[in-house]
Amino acid sequence: MKTVTVKVPSGQYEVKIGAGLLPSLGNEVRTSTNAKRCAVIAGENVFPLYGEASLKSLRSAGLEAVSLVFPAGEQTKCLGRYGELLEFLAENRLTRSDCVIALGGGVTGDLSGFAAATYQRGVAYIQVPTTLLAAVDSSVGGKTAIDLPQGKNQAGAFYQPALVLCDTDTLATLPERELRAGFAEVIKYAVLFDPALFAALRDKTVDLPSVIETCVKHKAAIVAEDERDTGLRRLLNLGHSFGHAVESRSHYALLHGEAVAIGTVMICRAARSRGLLSREDCAAVIALLEAYGLPVETEYTAAELFDTLLIDKKFSGGKLHLIVPRRIGHCDIVAVTPGELRFWLEEGLR
Repeated sequence: MKTVTVKVPSGQYEVKIGAGLLPSLGNEVRTSTNAKRCAVIAGENVFPLYGEASLKSLRSAGLEAVSLVFPAGEQTKCLGRYGELLEFLAENRLTRSDCVIALGGGVTGDLSGFAAATYQRGVAYIQVPTTLLAAVDSSVGGKTAIDLPQGKNQAGAFYQPALVLCDTDTLATLPERELRAGFAEVIKYAVLFDPALFAALRDKTVDLPSVIETCVKHKAAIVAEDERDTGLRRLLNLGHSFGHAVESRSHYALLHGEAVAIGTVMICRAARSRGLLSREDCAAVIALLEAYGLPVETEYTAAELFDTLLIDKKFSGGKLHLIVPRRIGHCDIVAVTPGELRFWLEEGLR
């Protein structure tokens, strides 16, 4: 088992990565929190696979445990489900010294984390990611949120988990499409920071545990510098501004990773068009995404995506911060006005 310690300004916690870790969940809860009671939150696809094992581990460690299962999919990240979760915690009399456990992918982690951040002004929570996307990205760093009808992740909080427990065995049951979607975030880290990872992905010489560890280390370093996403952490939005617009326009028929892949291609094409990224590097990014079975085109027009982007939460001071690749392993943060954004979108769709 490999352990990576993530240091953030508000404290520190561990991201534990390895095979066969789920049976240790109960002991890990006792070590990392003061909880006596736990609420396991999971989607309907994940709970039948790992829910009972999680509850057994918790109860074997002397903890009381209850569970709540939600429908799978991005639509679960809504005000209604968020309210249901808060009421569930209250009905089961969880206190501020107890613990919420997010068992699943990014949707479960975002929803559970936001509920934990706001229930009784904050209770401990633990991320147990069961998707590659959650393991390499969304479970780490303390971003929690739900969607509003107007857009993705419009209500949320920065709230760090007490622990991230990543049992790589759970990835064996991941549907192939979900696994591919996770690689969009892995490729994001390679384009942002890591030419060696980019080459290893291209040559297919990577294994999942080492990929997860590498990505977590990259994210840990950024979060330690900028927990609240006002500076360097914006880099982690590579592909996300355009990707979120595509994802929202699809009414979440696209998985998050699939939309991020499209968004990454769009910003690379726009950068190439402006002479900021070489044709060779642009082609290499697109080829790598395609090699992992990810989509690289969208049917939506620049005008449609522009309307969606206008309410993007990353707008600040009348400008949207785009993450623009300059070469493999280096990106810049570029602030653009709404007027300029139209041209970036048009160039990204060429």
